[in-house]
Amino acid sequence: MARKRKTQSAAGTEVDATEEVAGPSPNPLTNLLLADIAMRAGSYILRDVVERGFLKGRYGRDTAKDIVSNRSLKQTATSFAVAKVATRSVPGAVLVGTGLVTKLLFDRSQKRRKAKRIGDRKLLKQAADE
Repeated sequence: MARKRKTQSAAGTEVDATEEVAGPSPNPLTNLLLADIAMRAGSYILRDVVERGFLKGRYGRDTAKDIVSNRSLKQTATSFAVAKVATRSVPGAVLVGTGLVTKLLFDRSQKRRKAKRIGDRKLLKQAADE
């Protein structure tokens, strides 16, 4: 059985030198970098799939792909900034969540008002035709 060796790290904390480093490399910094790259790549792929899924039903598969791939730099930067604010703190998440709910409710109310106007026009025309 191997004896446990305790060594001092550069930061002055004790490190167990007999423990194996989890991951493909014996260097923990390399493993951390690999994990970070894999997680970011996975999140980009997942984001594209989800965005295309939201658009695919209304615009079709090819058009949805074009919409997602042709976003402007302004749109990309805005979504990145909002996501950072939302994930950095609880108040940021509350602020962004409230803004998204407000926008959703506004969009839905606009749709209803427009539908009401169209319905009113049709009913008034029907009433005038008789």
